[in-house]
Amino acid sequence: MSGKAFTPARRPSPLTVALGVGGSVLRWTGVTLMGVVLVGTASAAGMMAGLAYSFRNLPDVRALKTYVPPQTTYIYDIKGKELAAIHGEANREVVPLDQIAHPLKLAVLGIEDSHFYTHPGINVSSIVRALIANWRSGGVVEGGSTLTMQLVKNLLLSPEQVFSRKVAEAVLAMRLEQVFGKDELLGLYLNQVYWGHNNYGVETAAQSYFGKSARELTLAEGALMAGLIQAPEFYSPFAPGNQPLCQDRPLGNSCPAKQRQLVVLERLEQLEWITPEQAKAARLEPVYLNQITSFKPSTLPYVTDLALQNLYDKFGQDLVQRGGLRVQTSVDSELQATAEKIIQENHARLRNQGWGSSQLQMALVAVDPRTHYIKAIVGGVNYKKSQFNRGFQAQRQPGSAFKPFVYYAALASGHHTPDSYVSDSPVSYRDGSGWYSPRNYDGSFWGGTSLRQALAASRNVPAIRLGKEVGMERVVQVSRTLGITSPMLPVTSLPLGAVDLTPLEMANAYATFASNGWYSEPSVIVQAQDQSGQLQWKNMPQPKLVLDPWAAASMNSMLQTVIESGTGTAAQIGRPAAGKTGTTSSERDIWFVGYVPQLATAVWIGNDNYQPLGGGATGGVLVAPIWRQFMLAALKGVPVQQFTPAKDFVRPKPNRS
Repeated sequence: MSGKAFTPARRPSPLTVALGVGGSVLRWTGVTLMGVVLVGTASAAGMMAGLAYSFRNLPDVRALKTYVPPQTTYIYDIKGKELAAIHGEANREVVPLDQIAHPLKLAVLGIEDSHFYTHPGINVSSIVRALIANWRSGGVVEGGSTLTMQLVKNLLLSPEQVFSRKVAEAVLAMRLEQVFGKDELLGLYLNQVYWGHNNYGVETAAQSYFGKSARELTLAEGALMAGLIQAPEFYSPFAPGNQPLCQDRPLGNSCPAKQRQLVVLERLEQLEWITPEQAKAARLEPVYLNQITSFKPSTLPYVTDLALQNLYDKFGQDLVQRGGLRVQTSVDSELQATAEKIIQENHARLRNQGWGSSQLQMALVAVDPRTHYIKAIVGGVNYKKSQFNRGFQAQRQPGSAFKPFVYYAALASGHHTPDSYVSDSPVSYRDGSGWYSPRNYDGSFWGGTSLRQALAASRNVPAIRLGKEVGMERVVQVSRTLGITSPMLPVTSLPLGAVDLTPLEMANAYATFASNGWYSEPSVIVQAQDQSGQLQWKNMPQPKLVLDPWAAASMNSMLQTVIESGTGTAAQIGRPAAGKTGTTSSERDIWFVGYVPQLATAVWIGNDNYQPLGGGATGGVLVAPIWRQFMLAALKGVPVQQFTPAKDFVRPKPNRS
C-alpha cells in the first residue's frame, strides 16, 4: 500500500478526544474517569496558570525557531554516489514533513498522542489517567506526555522523572504550542525522536530499518516503526536479546517489534483512522528488514579517511559530525574500486612469487595535474586488517624517484640542458664526521654522459654531483615549492632519496611537472554544502606557476626517455608518458611515479616492518607494471595528449649564484 495515497478512515471527534479510545469510559474504585476528568480539568487548568508564573525563568521556547538539530554528514563521490555517513551519537537527516509517508505520521500519532491536533500542548485526560495509575502503583508507571511535552523533554529539559520537571514540561509545552503550529511541531518531533541504534529522526531510522526513505514507507512499516518509539532498545528486532526471535524473513509474529506493530494497527483501527480491511492488509503484509548497523562503514574507506582529514582541517570535528554537511569528493567510485582491485591482485601475485614478508604492503595515489584533485587513493592491501592509510600517512624513502627534483634544479639554474654533460666518475665528499663516496646501482662508472641519459639509467653519481653543484639547500627549496612538507635535511645523499615522503606528496609533486609548473594544494574535496543546500566550501583549485616552464617541460621530456628506453620501459602505455623508478639501496622501498598530462600516479611497495623485499627488487621490475596496469584502466577512453615541448618556452638565463 502506498504511503502517499493513504488516508485515515475518519478523524477523531471532539467526543472521542474527551473520552479517549472509542469513547469508552474507564472506571476506577467506583468513580468514573469521566467524573475525574471533569473535576480535574478545571483544577489542572488553574494550577497550570499559577505555575506558569512560578516557572517564568524556564527556557525561552522561541529559541527553537532557529534550532538546528545535529545531523549526519554524508560524503559522496564525484558522481553523487554515497560513500559514507559521518556522525557522532546522533545519526540524523532532517526531512520536511511532506517528505514523510502519511501512514507513518498516522501511526505515530495514533500510538503516541491521538489528540495531538486538538489539545493545547497538554492532554488533561491523559495526565489525570497517568496520575491515577502512578498513585495506584506508588511510582511513575505512566507519563501522560503529549508529543509536545516529549519535544520539551528532549530539547529543553533534563530527563529526570520528578514532579517539578513534569510540571515545567507541561508549562513549556503550552508555551510551545503558542509559538509553533501543529504541523511544525509534528515535523520537529519526527526529526528528533530516537528510534534506536543511534538513529535519531524518521529518515535515518527508515533507511536503517528498511533501506528506504521515510516517504516510501507503507502502513505496515510505519506501524512497526511507530511501535518502537516507546522503548526502541527493548523492541528493536536488532537488539541482541530479540535477534533470535526476529530472524524470520519476512518478520514473524514472535518478534517483539512485530507484536508492537499489531498493537499500533489495533489502536488505529479502534480510532477508526483505518478501516478493518486496511488493518488486515497491513497485518498480513510481509515486512523485510534491512541489515542495520549503528555506524555503517564507508564503501571506500581510504577515500573517506583523507576526506575527513580535509574536512576536519577546514571545519573542525564537531561541525563535521553534527553539521549535516553534504560533501562531494573528487574520486570516481569505479576508478577507486579498480585501483583497489589492482593493488590486491598484484599483492597476491608478489607474495606468491616470494617477494616481501607477511607484512608486505602497497599504496597508490593518483592526482589530476590540471586541478590537483585526488582521483584515487589506496592506502593498503586490506582496510579491514589495517586502517593505516599509507597513501598519505606512511613516510617512506623515495629512492631514485627523488632525482627529478635535483635535475629540475639544475635545469632551472640556466646552466644545464637535457643534453648537457655530467661526470659519472668516482668522487668523495666530506659528510659530517667522515667521507661519503656515492656508487651507482651496478657498481660501474660511465665516465661522462648527458643529463638525459644519466636520469634515464638512474645513475647515482651524476645526481649527487648535480645536487652539490646547485646546492642541497636549493634542492630542498624546490621540493618545498612542489608541495613536499615532510622533514628534509640538505645532506649529501639527499638526491638519492635520503628523506621520508608520502605517496601523496610524490604524486602531487610529479603532477606539477605534468602541468608545466602549475601547482595547487592537493585535495579530495570538491565542495561541501550544509543541510539546507547552502554552499559552505567551494574548493576550487588555486593554481600558481611555481616552476620555470622551460625547465618543467625539459623534465617532462627527460622523464619520457626513462619510460621509452631507461629503467621504466615496463611502464609503457602506448601514449606519451613520463615517469621515474625508485629503489632504496637496501630495497626496503620500491616506487614508480609517472604521469600523462591528465593524470599523475605514484605506486609504492614495501614491508611495514621495513625489512628488505629481496635482491633484484626494483621499481622497474616490480612497480612499473602495476603503474602501467592502473594507468591503462584509468585512461581508457581518455584522448591521447602530447606534452608541451620545451621549445615553446624561453630558457632561463644562467644565474650567477
